[in-house]
Amino acid sequence: MSSVSEEVTDRTVATKRTAAPIGALVDCGDVRTLDERTFREVHRAFLDNLVILIRGQELGIADLLAFGRRFGELTPAAPVHKGQKPRDYPELAVISNVVENGVAIGGLGDGEAVWHSDSCFNDVPPGASILYSVEIPPSGGDTGFSNMYLALETMPETLRKAIHGRSIKHDLRYTSGGQLRPGYTGFEDIRTTPGPKHPIVRTHPETGFDALYLGRRPHACVDGAAPAESEALLDALWAHAANPEFTWHHQWKLGDILVWDNRCAMHRRDAFDATCRRVMHRTQCRGTPVIPGTGDGAGKRHPRAVDGRQ
Repeated sequence: MSSVSEEVTDRTVATKRTAAPIGALVDCGDVRTLDERTFREVHRAFLDNLVILIRGQELGIADLLAFGRRFGELTPAAPVHKGQKPRDYPELAVISNVVENGVAIGGLGDGEAVWHSDSCFNDVPPGASILYSVEIPPSGGDTGFSNMYLALETMPETLRKAIHGRSIKHDLRYTSGGQLRPGYTGFEDIRTTPGPKHPIVRTHPETGFDALYLGRRPHACVDGAAPAESEALLDALWAHAANPEFTWHHQWKLGDILVWDNRCAMHRRDAFDATCRRVMHRTQCRGTPVIPGTGDGAGKRHPRAVDGRQ
């Protein structure tokens, strides 16, 4: 994990920013016992840093869901391939490669998960995602994050002009795990398939700052653009958004919680040894309708976008 470069402390919460332009380690004690004032500090760290890491937790499923509800209303877990999830906890997704008695206990396996924002193919994508480590492999499976406030702030002017006022169509034919949903062949014209159109620049409903919003590179197109123009523009956007200078990669320990903001951060996962067990529990908070941003660079900048330029 990255070294830390800044520390801000009050009586109950210590927040240490990573040396990268995204992410912070939050020391708040047992998340099951946070009072309202202390949780407000945790939530402020989340908004200020896009991703927070809380270590050393011992949580049951109900504990994790209770913590997640403090960030917002939880949503039923989306299908993550053909994995199972605890029957009594519909808001929990099990992210795992483990197979027991011939049945996968979770989804998304052991391969690489490329850069994306969760469930962009929904009319209202999730706000926060909360991921908790239950079992981890000895190496691999790291999770990376990229700052989309900073990606927008540093975008070349020609590219900024090219996306002004435009949206991306996010294809609903495919699940989060990349599987084709029943009823589709995969050969349909993406311009006419089901799926929402979200603005490429969105305004965060809580911070008020603009961020780049790309969703996923596969199964997407720029609304109203010819296929060749769409592909060229998406290639340019993704080449910029995945700049390593915008990113931080987390190496997991048991008992870690990561909370990230899908409205202004993208994430990815490294592959890991398929013979090793990895079990993660995830829940997500309901978002709000995507607000189009101006994208003109004339507004105020999020602090982590400013920091990344210094």
